[in-house]
Amino acid sequence: MRASDWCGRGARRAVGALLLAMISVTGCAAGGAAASADGGPSAALLPAAAAYVDAVAARDLDALVAAFAVDGVVVDVQRRIVGRDAIREWAAREVIGGGLPVDGVVELSPRVQRVRVHWAPAGSAGWAADYTFTVEGREIVEADLQHAR
Repeated sequence: MRASDWCGRGARRAVGALLLAMISVTGCAAGGAAASADGGPSAALLPAAAAYVDAVAARDLDALVAAFAVDGVVVDVQRRIVGRDAIREWAAREVIGGGLPVDGVVELSPRVQRVRVHWAPAGSAGWAADYTFTVEGREIVEADLQHAR
């Protein structure tokens, strides 16, 4: 009996996303983005973190800002950007137009997710970075963006 005979499409997707997350956490992923069973770059991410990653990929400033709580915070290395208006200005200047493939999920809990990404600002080859998203519900309350250690 094949898995498709007893599992619905949703169950197969959930199992695929779970396996992907487990591979990424254990460091066994063979490079590239943490992709979903349906090919999206953010399946193994919490919804709020996925919204950020997807917004960067889509170059969608409004969606990126909407991923944050009204009083959300971005810590960009040592700079602290507070509130949606300030996040909008920062993202328009420094984020939208860049690339952000997810290399792996490093930590996952109900409120905190740390991912290794390859951040490439527009016109740059980029570098590895560790992004830690703290969420409440479906909103980011803090995004701590640091160079990889």
